[in-house]
Amino acid sequence: MDNAPQLKAEILRLCREYSALTHRANRPAVDPSGDRPAFVPGQTTIPYAGRVFDENEVEAAVGSTLDFWLTLGTEGEAFEEEFANYLKVKSTTLTNSGSSANLLAVAALTSPTLGERRLRRGDEVITVAAGFPTTVAPLIQNGIVPVFIDNDTVTLNARVDQLGEAFVPGKTKAVMMAHTLGNPFDLTAVRDFCQLHNLWLIEDNCDALGSRYDGQLTGSFGDLSTQSFYPPHHLTLGEGGAVNVVRNAPLRKLVESFRDWGRDCWCASGKDNTCHKRWGWKLGELPEGYDHKYIYSHFGYNLKPLDIQAAIGRQQLKKLPAFIAARQRNWEILRQELADLEEFFDFMLPTHATGWTPGGFTWDDSGHKTEVSWFGFMMLVKPTAPFSRKEFARHLDNAKIGSRMLFGGNLVRQPAFVSLRLHQPDAFRVVGDLAGADDLMNRALFLGTYPGLSTEMIDYEIAVIREFAKKKIN
Repeated sequence: MDNAPQLKAEILRLCREYSALTHRANRPAVDPSGDRPAFVPGQTTIPYAGRVFDENEVEAAVGSTLDFWLTLGTEGEAFEEEFANYLKVKSTTLTNSGSSANLLAVAALTSPTLGERRLRRGDEVITVAAGFPTTVAPLIQNGIVPVFIDNDTVTLNARVDQLGEAFVPGKTKAVMMAHTLGNPFDLTAVRDFCQLHNLWLIEDNCDALGSRYDGQLTGSFGDLSTQSFYPPHHLTLGEGGAVNVVRNAPLRKLVESFRDWGRDCWCASGKDNTCHKRWGWKLGELPEGYDHKYIYSHFGYNLKPLDIQAAIGRQQLKKLPAFIAARQRNWEILRQELADLEEFFDFMLPTHATGWTPGGFTWDDSGHKTEVSWFGFMMLVKPTAPFSRKEFARHLDNAKIGSRMLFGGNLVRQPAFVSLRLHQPDAFRVVGDLAGADDLMNRALFLGTYPGLSTEMIDYEIAVIREFAKKKIN
């Protein structure tokens, strides 16, 4: 008698029991079980972000491991379909990281099948100076010239008034930028600009899952968008990312080709002859009938995640609405309780907002509004403050409160770009003096908003910041 199903069920039951005992600190702060470890101020570390999960993710991971398919399979297919349905896009293709997703999004647009619109070496792509390096690195890696425009120091996003200055007819082919800390960039201005000049738009949505612009989810505006599922992000697969094809369905085949070694074949792992002509192709200078699974139309990579990760992601996706609500709630608490420290700090605003009050945001007269799934709570130390950003960061660190600067700051100041400018001056271009990006590089610091933050943790953060500012006054 085959007792494998019963044995598997018992293993999974024990895994749930083990997880409930072992991973209590990783449960959501708003946890119906109330079974999280007690927070001890000054002793318990408060990370700026982290994994938030329960026994459902552990069971899913172990269950997938027991099935031992391992490479991307049925769980991956299900996650891709569920995620695409959430974003309301044509398709989602899983990758092994958000950085790989950015690489694949750029690489897909270099395909010769795109004709005159393909990205070629020496073409230019407009991006923003202060941000995360792997939004830009794929451009350099493909011989494409990033053109850096400045950041607005209130929204942290691109100064869209510089788009026209950055544009060069015949050379500019795309715009690629991130929604900084979850705050949607001005999608009306950017999308109108791209449509006017027939440019590709790649949205780096890695920090902004669940954010909305005029009610529509970010990641659903460009031609392609990217996601990261690294632990600090809105969902985690451990490692992992995705490329979303928003409306142009044939782009999926290009993304998958570059992800899967550059193959021309679109069969998933473990499946053969889904085109029903595996032996009937004549491509390149190969003999007719060469096995389609070994025909390569692009110079690709192997950037797939594991099916185990997708199984975890499917459970995480169920929690996404609660995760988004927690991030928004935590941001609002911090903003309200630190409002009287505006003499020391500048606080960011959502795109199109003109101000903040305890009752909400005020908006400009454009008619556009944003709803932010906050990746973090940004604080910019004012030049007139009686302390520096460095002093503030060290004080938080000593109090076991995690914080981060705005990623790479002004990227052109990073050693890799300084060296690139020295040895290959034409590898990138800068519009203006990037004063805003420099300002963010020197003054910006953000706290966490992730769903693992309890009320006690946030109250402690507020008390520590208040005490620090008060001491500096005196």
